[in-house]
Amino acid sequence: MDIPWWRDAVVYEIYVRSFADASGDGVGDLAGVRERLPYLRELGVDAIWLTPFYPSPMADGGYDVADYRGVDPMFGTLSDFDALVAGAHDHGLRVVVDIVPNHSSSAHPWFQAALRGEGRERYLFRDRTNNWQSTFGGSAWTQVEDGQHYLHLFAPEQPDFNWRNPEVHAEFLDILRFWLDRGVDGFRIDVAMGLYKAEGLPDVGDQSFKATSPVWGQPEVHGVYREWRKVLDGYPGERMAVGEVWTDSSEDLALYVRPDELHQSFNFAWLQAPWSAPAFRKVIDDTLSTVPFATWVLSNHDVVRHRTRYAADDPVTGLERAKAALLTMLALPGSAYLYQGEELGLPEVNDLPDAARQDPVFFQSKGELPGRDGCRVPIPWTVDPPSHGFAPGGVRPWLPQPAAFAELSVEKQEGDAGSTLEFYRRALACRRDLARSIPYTLEWLKSPEGVLFFTRGPLICALNCGARPVRLPEHDEVLLASGPLRGDLLPPDTAVWLRRAS
Repeated sequence: MDIPWWRDAVVYEIYVRSFADASGDGVGDLAGVRERLPYLRELGVDAIWLTPFYPSPMADGGYDVADYRGVDPMFGTLSDFDALVAGAHDHGLRVVVDIVPNHSSSAHPWFQAALRGEGRERYLFRDRTNNWQSTFGGSAWTQVEDGQHYLHLFAPEQPDFNWRNPEVHAEFLDILRFWLDRGVDGFRIDVAMGLYKAEGLPDVGDQSFKATSPVWGQPEVHGVYREWRKVLDGYPGERMAVGEVWTDSSEDLALYVRPDELHQSFNFAWLQAPWSAPAFRKVIDDTLSTVPFATWVLSNHDVVRHRTRYAADDPVTGLERAKAALLTMLALPGSAYLYQGEELGLPEVNDLPDAARQDPVFFQSKGELPGRDGCRVPIPWTVDPPSHGFAPGGVRPWLPQPAAFAELSVEKQEGDAGSTLEFYRRALACRRDLARSIPYTLEWLKSPEGVLFFTRGPLICALNCGARPVRLPEHDEVLLASGPLRGDLLPPDTAVWLRRAS
């Protein structure tokens, strides 16, 4: 049986506003992405995932969609989108786009009609509220002029759809077809577990992401993805869907990845795991024992970058661990999702001035939470200020970049064998070569405390999360290490790929 392209793919997430600005307004755009396609091909990824580029007031960085069938002028036009898809395909790259079905923008025509009292059944309006809170802070309910309230699990500008209304189902099936007809290869589904809410909207004591919750993960959501799978299967070229599913159970996560539902679902347990060999092993075992097509991700546009997460007070150790985690992740069965800039070793930008911040989390928490702007700072292409090649000329980017980004830029790292960028390129090239000869299954090898040794056929991966060097397992050849080895010893905060002949 042929292996579908997405099973072992490396997918590169592009936060469009922060990738590359071709128009010169300080905001990334589709033409900027298209100009950088050769860079992505040379990096060695298989696909790109574009965050929302649809018309939007940008109350939540584009995840408040006002028109699901267009392109916001700040990002370009539909012609720019078509040219990007064609260019990506010419470079051998697949294109995955974000779809946001849990909520729309309050500027969406449907919601504007609802405010006039027309078609309110498309959203969740109620005379009386419950105790639900917005994920961004504050109440999840906002009152309108006639006294009713509407539900928004995120910002007030993001009213939740009522998925018990067949009209919502039909609308999104048509939206999927619109983009599939334009050549997209797949969809990343935002808040994929959140579409349905429990009947009666009961009060809750714990609103965290759990498998059993009246707010998240209602069983009816699986019917939506069975509908969507039929649409995807009706198109040629192995079109796919991956869900953003936050849950506390790998068994629950697996329910979304059944043969007639989604192809993949993000495995956030790997992202949430601390720098710990037992924690990593538990996530690997839980995932591979339950989820048929695993995914692995270390960073994205919603979380603190993993270089900073692993050692916030020690940038050097943080980078060593980030590279070791990357090498370990790429050795696991399944697909890997990278976040733009991690190949440059970018840290979280923690010292943004309050006046520059734009994330609704910061505003709805009244500044108590910094929000997600720190991982969304535009990436540096050159050493030159003020935008380090992100925008042309003297244009400043929509979020300020720290001066240290010059030393982390593509220009500074390209051709430097010791750089993070060149390490990523070698790792992805080696992974591609190995993919033809290693099985999907994984076998654990005996290892010292604080260390992981596992094998996939001839490949051995060793990760040292401990405090002391350990002796490498028996092998015939060193393929790639995340840092210098000490003879036959694997230093702390280091991973290595080994080959054995038998």
